[in-house]
Amino acid sequence: MSETKTLRAGVVGLGIIGGGVAVSMARRGRVPAVHDVRPGASAGLPGVGDPLGSPAEVARSSDVVMVAVVTADQARDVIGGENGLLAGAHPGLTVVLLSTVALPVVHELAALCAGHEVGFLDCGVTPGDRAADHGMVAIVGGDQATVDAARPVLDDWARRVVHCGPLGAGMATKIARNVVTYGSWRAVFEATALARAAGVDPARLAEVIDTADPEGHTLLALLRLRGCGDTLPEAAGQKIQPLMTKDLDAARDLAAALAVDVPLVEVARTRADQTLDLDDRESTTPAGADAGGHDDDLHRYGLEMMDRVYGPGFSTALRGEGGGESTPFIDETVDYLFAQVWARPGLSVRDRRLLTLGVAATVGRPELVQIIATGGLVNDELTPDQLREAVLHLAVYTGWCKATAAHAGVTAAVEAHTAKEQR
Repeated sequence: MSETKTLRAGVVGLGIIGGGVAVSMARRGRVPAVHDVRPGASAGLPGVGDPLGSPAEVARSSDVVMVAVVTADQARDVIGGENGLLAGAHPGLTVVLLSTVALPVVHELAALCAGHEVGFLDCGVTPGDRAADHGMVAIVGGDQATVDAARPVLDDWARRVVHCGPLGAGMATKIARNVVTYGSWRAVFEATALARAAGVDPARLAEVIDTADPEGHTLLALLRLRGCGDTLPEAAGQKIQPLMTKDLDAARDLAAALAVDVPLVEVARTRADQTLDLDDRESTTPAGADAGGHDDDLHRYGLEMMDRVYGPGFSTALRGEGGGESTPFIDETVDYLFAQVWARPGLSVRDRRLLTLGVAATVGRPELVQIIATGGLVNDELTPDQLREAVLHLAVYTGWCKATAAHAGVTAAVEAHTAKEQR
């Protein structure tokens, strides 16, 4: 037998991961020495022998030992405890930590092993339910020589071994991968809640996603677009940004209308520019707009944003059917107020509308309240009942006389909007 085949393996912790690792190795002819706090833990593991009495006994019988416990304290006890692996260590032993722990714990345990001249690798694993079927990926951190020495054993239970870098890199990669997993779960939770609130069977949402993206490429599209660089190419970010912000704004507005809590959507929208590596520029200012705000694209964008805020045709009415005479006030209203303030990612259009409604109520201007309320109705951001509730709320803070003007403006907006819909 070659040296590769004579390497002895051990596993401490025979749960789903450790038990699966032991079974995978046994099926390939490398039957591991095992230990678990449960005496009968190996009974249901094909080809795996009875557990030894302690981790120290496993170390004496192994050249490479996988540690698959749950917590950092358990890992400390298994490796450095009274009857831990180091108590039975011999020259050339390598400890491979499969448990997901914090990076300081990885370095602590590695230093402990180094003090006994024992090699150490941090090794995140995924997916755990494929452990017994040679289906896991080993996500390894450590020096190249130690990885090479342990590689034959790792290959016996992992379908792929990915050496991510020096000590700690494997654990960091596993933790980052978990962020993708659990973050996407939260995204699915919010998307499902939004669909259900809108009267959509979540099964239809799943059907759409499965059909449109069966291999899940969209999930990692940003990672692939970055390629080998640390940032997204600027041209790609500028191309994606308008679509991303538009779609997330629609999600925020729908969630607001349906009273669905979507904090992940809020973060995604607020930090859209950061996600696309555009955070050093105004998120919604068109490329090519100068600092003075006199670019034609900026002005055009401001007019579009104005119509989005107050309804189609509002910008035309403001300037007059013939385009109207340009004045500094109108230019700044379009180029700054709408193109740069209303368009900022920190608040949704609905949020800014409610703030503006409050301001209009404080000055007692029913015609301004009507314009603001009409925009909310046209964009389906606010219902008539919500607007009426807002008037009552504002009355407490602005005074009843001013709230009378707010009530008049809201009533006029609701009546005009209802009559238009009926027509």
